[in-house]
Amino acid sequence: MASRAACHGTAAEGGPAPAGGLRVALVGSPNVGKSALFNRLTGRYVTVSNYPGTSVEVTRGTGRIAGAAIEVLDTPGMYSLLSTTEEERVARRIVLEGEADVLVHVVDTKNLPRMLSLTLQLAEAGRPLVLALNMADEAERLGLRVDSALLAERLGVEVVPLVAIRGVGVPELLAAVARAAEHRPHPPAYRDGVGAAIGALRERLAAVYPVDPAAYAALLLQGDTEVAARVRALEGENAAEALRSAVVAGEALGAPPVYRVAVERQRVADDLLRGVLRSESEPGRRRVDALGRLLTNPWTGTPVLLAVLYFGLYQFVGRFGAGTMVNWLEGTLFERWINPWLNGAFAAVVPWAWLRDLFVGEYGVLTLGVRYAVAIVLPIVGSFFLFFSALEDSGYFPRLALLVDRVFKRLGLSGRAVIPMILGFACDTMATMVTRTLETKRERVLTTLLLALAIPCSAQLGLIIGIMAARPAAMAVWTVMLVLTLLLVGAISARVLPGEAPAFHMELPPLRVPRASNILVKTYTRVHWYFMEVLPLFLFASVLMWAGKLTGAFDLVVRALSPVVAALGLPRATASVFLFGFFRRDYGAAGLYDMTRHGLLTTEQITVAAVTLTLFVPCIAQFLMMVRERGKKTALGMVFFITPFAFGTGWLLHVLLRGLGW
Repeated sequence: MASRAACHGTAAEGGPAPAGGLRVALVGSPNVGKSALFNRLTGRYVTVSNYPGTSVEVTRGTGRIAGAAIEVLDTPGMYSLLSTTEEERVARRIVLEGEADVLVHVVDTKNLPRMLSLTLQLAEAGRPLVLALNMADEAERLGLRVDSALLAERLGVEVVPLVAIRGVGVPELLAAVARAAEHRPHPPAYRDGVGAAIGALRERLAAVYPVDPAAYAALLLQGDTEVAARVRALEGENAAEALRSAVVAGEALGAPPVYRVAVERQRVADDLLRGVLRSESEPGRRRVDALGRLLTNPWTGTPVLLAVLYFGLYQFVGRFGAGTMVNWLEGTLFERWINPWLNGAFAAVVPWAWLRDLFVGEYGVLTLGVRYAVAIVLPIVGSFFLFFSALEDSGYFPRLALLVDRVFKRLGLSGRAVIPMILGFACDTMATMVTRTLETKRERVLTTLLLALAIPCSAQLGLIIGIMAARPAAMAVWTVMLVLTLLLVGAISARVLPGEAPAFHMELPPLRVPRASNILVKTYTRVHWYFMEVLPLFLFASVLMWAGKLTGAFDLVVRALSPVVAALGLPRATASVFLFGFFRRDYGAAGLYDMTRHGLLTTEQITVAAVTLTLFVPCIAQFLMMVRERGKKTALGMVFFITPFAFGTGWLLHVLLRGLGW
């Protein structure tokens, strides 16, 4: 264990492990179940914080092995130590800086041949290592059999099959982690000059490294610039010679080192799995594979996508959530019972009208703020998150990314961008944060702009769909305008913004029947988070509007906006809807929903207002996230572009619809 102490002496950023316990890092590709395993190991008591010097969040929690405390780190997903995204670089640093006493490589058993290459890279680091074969039940159902004992013997590490989502194999994993803490994995036996090149370069590295220098040597051989900078800092006077040796060793391989190393690792992985992995093809696997191909084929996948959007968004969220549920909660519960009772109670108890208006009345925190949050936003957000969680648990989203990759390429994006785009329909704030997983700065900036401009969040989307549900023509115009905006702004921005076109690679999780327990837990967690965020903001907005009305400032702002809304062919009262939108997009949409329910707008006015409001400035929370992720200058530039663009588009649509006789 002397090496363990030495490693911790070098890795300053991670801090000390729990007294008397281990620090365990869960490492692996996206969509392999790391978070499910983390939840099983730690329970609910976790902390989430940014990794030092980055905006990437790392989740930490505490578990126990044989009564002793351990710290568990849930690292961002990565495919290789040769990283490309900020999230992968953070996960790589946790490995290379020796921040964990034991690494647990979590893999999807069905994709073991592809994922074993990362296991070999982790073995090069020389840290205690456990290989967790997750989703073992799904692999068995598909006819895959893994001899985990033979694989453990060949790798020289503990190999544990498990089903993290149900807790199967977790006790065995904890016991394996305790045993692994005292052992190191076998170094991979590379041939064809790769092993010799890594070994020779390793000998050139004279400094003390947090992990086995072989891991640094392999990355240096492949031309990793971040590792080269780290080597310069550690090696001092020896750095120049070490870097020259890496160039010479790479040239001696006779082909690009990245290619040669990757091919050799895959050859070693295939040799390790010979006799370990057996495939017994079953009809079930063939059916699942065939369905997966149908979902990614444009001719069959597009109709499926349209059906998902129609039944999921339009019928379930729009008609049921924004229609049936809102009609009962807002129309019956609040308007018939709660609001009249509150108005009467405050009239009897509070004699001062100015104070009474703070709680009840047109802008009261109870009759407006609570009503909007509970009766309008909550049922729509709840139904959307229920639909979203079911799709997410089915494994459909990554296949959707493959389906739209070709279209997204025309926008300067890759299919990977569909994940934050889809998440934007849930919450644009979360989606903006998720853009950090995209590979290039250009792609991150472009996706952030499109999220702020043309992707309505769940509450706004549900409200708009609820408004349009009885007006199919207006719904069609609204949809066409959003799609055209997305394509036009994306295509122009892709040509204006500097940078290279992004590549696309993504691990496909299995298609599965969504589990009711997973859907309910995810829905509850998201709705709880959203409601706790939105309710205080709605109450605060109501207080501001009450104060604005009391002082006359609210009327001044409405009068200032009146010429703008008049140019759009909208009544003066609509100015308050856009003012609501300054606080939150969904608050503005709720105001528009309210006006529509009371018959204050024509179909043409509803269409123009809905399009303009959807394209309008992002909510406060999303704007702050844009500042955090992209910087103040870029975020303000996007807002100054979006605001005139939204009103300009609304004016053009008003002129067009009037010309068509709407």
